[in-house]
Amino acid sequence: MAMGNNTIVTEFILLGLTNQTELHIPLFLLFLGIYLVSMVGNLSLILLIWVSSQLHTPMYYFLSNLSFIDLCYSSVITPKMLENFISEKNIISYPGCVAQFFFFLFFVIAEVYMLTTMAYDRYVAICRPLFYNVTMVPWFCSLLVAGVYIMGGIGAIAHTSCLARLSFCGDNVIHHYFCDILPLLKLSCSSTYFNELLVMIVGGFNLLATTLLIWISYTFILLNILHMQSTKGRYKAFSTCGSHLAAVSVFYGSILVMYYIPTSNGVAQEKAASVFYTTVIPMLNPLIYSLRNKDVKDALRKIIKSRMFQSPHRK
Repeated sequence: MAMGNNTIVTEFILLGLTNQTELHIPLFLLFLGIYLVSMVGNLSLILLIWVSSQLHTPMYYFLSNLSFIDLCYSSVITPKMLENFISEKNIISYPGCVAQFFFFLFFVIAEVYMLTTMAYDRYVAICRPLFYNVTMVPWFCSLLVAGVYIMGGIGAIAHTSCLARLSFCGDNVIHHYFCDILPLLKLSCSSTYFNELLVMIVGGFNLLATTLLIWISYTFILLNILHMQSTKGRYKAFSTCGSHLAAVSVFYGSILVMYYIPTSNGVAQEKAASVFYTTVIPMLNPLIYSLRNKDVKDALRKIIKSRMFQSPHRK
């Protein structure tokens, strides 16, 4: 039964991370633990920012959106990967594969633009502190966040529309644990030239534009920090920026390895790199931004104390 004019394949089989069955249960437990930590960490950070008035600032508004994005795109990928470890044949329908592909791209593109927005926020806070409250007003912050999701939507629609035009009429085994673009292009029995060109152009633009803006922001931030007279102010600036730079480095590094650095063991490389930005990074981000952030730790302590010392028999 065909799913469309050019589509014969109605479902795909996801091979998963490994075909060594003795590793399936240990890997299931490992990634289930990572997923649960990621969900709890990101949800906790979102709730903490929402209920704590001292965190109602542009920086934490952007951070709550980053946590939401991490939570969503991890949920798009990980549950299906976990299913692969405990089922004999991990089947995903053609519409389900396209939907997973769309939402994965939407959130991963939104992630790179959210990281860029956070870098701009730190630039204004450190390099133009007197204008921070004037520049980062609520309507402007909301506009920046809307732009993040719009860019994610544009990229996802462009790639998904081109994917829907391809024919899949032979092998339906995806040598990966989710419906990513490169493994899908390898299965197509029609020309993928335009799709590959789109990956280079759209993907290259998103990476180049965001990377350039982040490094320009941090160049000015670093120069400003080096001219600070206060050791305490310098330490605080480095601490805040260090968390963001750590998240940026791991995320961009794994994407570059995945899509733009060819090696002899292509499939293994793709899987290893994609595990980082689909499962590990969504778990690391809330840990990076909470454990190394004094404001977050102080807000958490205040909430815990208020709950502990609140009278249960208040009249």
